[in-house]
Amino acid sequence: MTPLDPVERHLFLEGIFMRYGYDFRQYAEASLDRRLASLLAQNNMTSLVELLKHVLESTDAFREILPSLTINTTEFFRDPTFFRALRETVFPILKTYPRIVVWAAGCSTGEEVLSLTIALKEENLLNRATIHATDINPRVLKKAKEGIYDISLISSFNKNYVSAGGVNSPSEYYTAEYGLARFNPKLLENIVFSEHNLVTDAPFIEAHLILCRNVLIYFNRELQERAFNLFARSLVFRGFLGIGSKESIRFSNSSGLFDTVDLNQNIYSLKAQPIINKSTLSTRKYT
Repeated sequence: MTPLDPVERHLFLEGIFMRYGYDFRQYAEASLDRRLASLLAQNNMTSLVELLKHVLESTDAFREILPSLTINTTEFFRDPTFFRALRETVFPILKTYPRIVVWAAGCSTGEEVLSLTIALKEENLLNRATIHATDINPRVLKKAKEGIYDISLISSFNKNYVSAGGVNSPSEYYTAEYGLARFNPKLLENIVFSEHNLVTDAPFIEAHLILCRNVLIYFNRELQERAFNLFARSLVFRGFLGIGSKESIRFSNSSGLFDTVDLNQNIYSLKAQPIINKSTLSTRKYT
């Protein structure tokens, strides 16, 4: 891949932020450059300045490229041992609350949040839970709301569900026809889907559990710090945070805000009276 001009990259990201409020300026450069190069190829362009002019002139054009700027890789019961750990270490604590609030941040097309609702249902927690599933990308949120997936994904769903400690037959949760798997709509009833930008938006709930898995690896260090700070602001005292297997809070400036619950599975809990740098959190909200 031909290296992108850093000046053009800067102008492109600044233009997107100023015009549409989406801030990709602190995303990891290597990953971002691959996506930008792919966009140039898809649009038969050689310059990010040319692409910027195109998307600034047309909101529809920006909506077309937005999915390519965001990362939407997900899987049903991804890292099954993580979900097993939730059942064994987190859910018993959540059962002590009359109502629970869960935030699935960066939910993408919904596979992981559906996995979570299934696990909550089997632990008799779903009926007392409100789950906020958020993403920056409205297109993937639309798919997540539908709960319909290609049948090719079901083999991994079945395998991961069992490995994650599932207690029923996997087929109880979906019906398959015409090459698609439709998940039981009742699994979606307690989920509130909405747009939220981890980079620019402020806290909007107090959650007992936050999952943000395999999102932070695409952020640079400064943006990761902001996200951890945001999660601390969004958790109740002793609330739980789960992050991805390739992510870490241990060497973050925010590590002092959390106790380790399960180091192997990257599950943490919020300490009492955290000292949080509120100046790092923007109250600016974009819709």
